[in-house]
Amino acid sequence: MRVRFLIPVFLQTLACLPCGAQMNNGTNAPMDENPKPTWETQKQARTFQLGIPAPRGQITDRNGYPFAQNRLSYNLALQFPSPLTWNNAKVIAFARQQITFARGLLQRNISVSDRAILNHYHNRGLLPLILLEDLQPEELAMAQQGLTSALVLQEVYARFYPNGELASHMIGYTGKEAPLSIRPIENNDLIFSESQGREGIEQTFDYQLKGQPGSLHITYDADGKKTSERIAQPPIPGENVITTLDQNLQRICEKVLKENCKRGAIVIIDPWTGEIHAMASWPEYNPNHFVPILNPDIYKQLSEDPSTPLLPRAFRSAYPPGSTFKTFVGLSGFESGKLTANDTYSGPTAIDIGNFTFHNWKKTDAGRLNFVEALTQSCNTWFIQAGIKIGAPNIIEWANRVGLGKKTGIPLKGEAQGNIPNDDYMLRVQKRKILKGDVANMSIGQGDIVITPLQMAQAYGVIATGGQFHQTRLVKQIQGLDNKVLSAYPDRLRDNIQIKSEDMETLRKALIAVTEDGQGTAHHAQVKGTTVAGKTGTAQWGPTNKQRTAAWFAGFVPAEHPQYAFAAVYEGEPGDNTIHGGSHAAPLIGKVLQEVYGVKETKDPISPADQKDTTNSTNPSSQSDSTMKPDQEPVDQSN
Repeated sequence: MRVRFLIPVFLQTLACLPCGAQMNNGTNAPMDENPKPTWETQKQARTFQLGIPAPRGQITDRNGYPFAQNRLSYNLALQFPSPLTWNNAKVIAFARQQITFARGLLQRNISVSDRAILNHYHNRGLLPLILLEDLQPEELAMAQQGLTSALVLQEVYARFYPNGELASHMIGYTGKEAPLSIRPIENNDLIFSESQGREGIEQTFDYQLKGQPGSLHITYDADGKKTSERIAQPPIPGENVITTLDQNLQRICEKVLKENCKRGAIVIIDPWTGEIHAMASWPEYNPNHFVPILNPDIYKQLSEDPSTPLLPRAFRSAYPPGSTFKTFVGLSGFESGKLTANDTYSGPTAIDIGNFTFHNWKKTDAGRLNFVEALTQSCNTWFIQAGIKIGAPNIIEWANRVGLGKKTGIPLKGEAQGNIPNDDYMLRVQKRKILKGDVANMSIGQGDIVITPLQMAQAYGVIATGGQFHQTRLVKQIQGLDNKVLSAYPDRLRDNIQIKSEDMETLRKALIAVTEDGQGTAHHAQVKGTTVAGKTGTAQWGPTNKQRTAAWFAGFVPAEHPQYAFAAVYEGEPGDNTIHGGSHAAPLIGKVLQEVYGVKETKDPISPADQKDTTNSTNPSSQSDSTMKPDQEPVDQSN
């Protein structure tokens, strides 16, 4: 992968004064009407050095397709004639004349205060004063045909995101560093502001991406006459960041979310390497709107949008998992010896635990069920009985071992930790230890449990591999311009649980039945030509008067020889009780997999089975306001 870097043409016209041109102390004190520039009092030959910002490196997907590049941008600037000996009135008159001309030529407002003009003239007059940034093509065409000698076009680097919104929550965006100082210009000052990573990979890897500035040397003789100008050191372009993402798969996931939900997220990882191939949050934003600076109107629109497009739901929002957590209740039972594949429990329509009543979706007794049957039918009362026998310590231990309630460690700021409540947490928040009712809630993925979509995909990846827990990764390596790998982030096995083969077979059989069995809740995720293993979930969160539903589907595919582990979340609207994992989240994965495996058919219609995964409880702690609100910037919850 090669990065083209551009040395701005306007460098040849920058230098017009000796290097010591310092004519004001940079304060707000009144300016002398006729200040003496240094070159009039300091008669000696000197070389002035200016920094040339380097073009940023690229950010690409795993196959080299770009997410972030550079483009050539043009600024309109005013170059004051030398020597810089005018009084303030003449400076303002000259600048206003040129600005008026430019405004008429481009038919665009140009707003520069008198104070800004004078500050620049007396402190940085060696450099052009920028009037407009990032001219549009039609403006550039007009400017190239009709500018005065004092109005110049600056060629600069601008960040460019060729795919617009694609992967914006991970790639992030850049902003300009602090404006060039109004103090007198000094050696090694930059000729224009560098861009700086402000979010996402752009921010985390800003040091590697920004490169090393070059050096422009301008020499003057003792009389202040420029004798030479040369690029002593070309800028060294930034390094390239190669992500683990598959641009095509990312595009498919975002398209499915855009067409099928108002808010949601999809994560797809390779369970054998931990590499994230797609991580989509919806809605999203276009990072090109942040270049060169963010338009205040656009920022206002983004920040006030109730759908919070700036929020990366896939890793900064944590939701109650509902019935998707039942898989890990089963895992904890098998691995602790508290549950076997042949153990049966009853499946009544409701069960009382203390002062609370928990319900099933069915209005009739399900009878005696084993684990596979209970998971297939998503029987709440079965899992409550099994969970109480397994015990909170075992459930908590095994949830933690597959990464739930812990940050995955991806190199993006603000990752939510989620929460698997233990005694310490309950003492801190509820002022008591875990009780039987809490275990009942935990067994069906409610209460104070909250999990991010990324954590969920990671955890199902551990199941997919039979217990191998690979470090989740978003970046593969850093490369130089010559494609040499400068640093790499290889596969790392965090844990190897070594799920017993008979238990793994039971888990796989149950997860396949959820999708393929007639009584399963995820038949909308079926795909011809492959077998999908997964579990749906539906849970409520938030205040009672604004309660919302999170619909889940998580699992892996193909079931027998997994290539991907996945998780999808569909956020319902407040008060909408028609949202369910089977009817809303499972189809999201189904549509993605149909694209991936080349099959376009869908399953229909929606059946009552779609609602089997709904967690229904009168336990008020399942509606706790202490859980993370996915429509807000999250605060990490620690155990």
